[in-house]
Amino acid sequence: MKAIWNNKVLAQSDETIFLENNHYFPPESLNREFFESSNHTTDCPWKGRANYYTLQIGEEINRDAAWFYPEPKEAAKEIKNYVAFWKGVKVEE
Repeated sequence: MKAIWNNKVLAQSDETIFLENNHYFPPESLNREFFESSNHTTDCPWKGRANYYTLQIGEEINRDAAWFYPEPKEAAKEIKNYVAFWKGVKVEE
């Protein structure tokens, strides 16, 4: 699977975890040059607190377009630090 935004591959892996209609990419599959930590967080009742990344390619910025669970609840432990995308990021094979 590939995560693509602005014609750049943000992440690529054959070992994503598919959960709730999202592909979660292993942390080592990210092209870190496009990721900046965000202060934004959200809470999921069964997965825990999600942290976010803002994406930047050149002058284009996509705020809080990727998320991950650094300390997931027990039910979601398999996605710890795996990253999922939204806000216009295309995930495809």
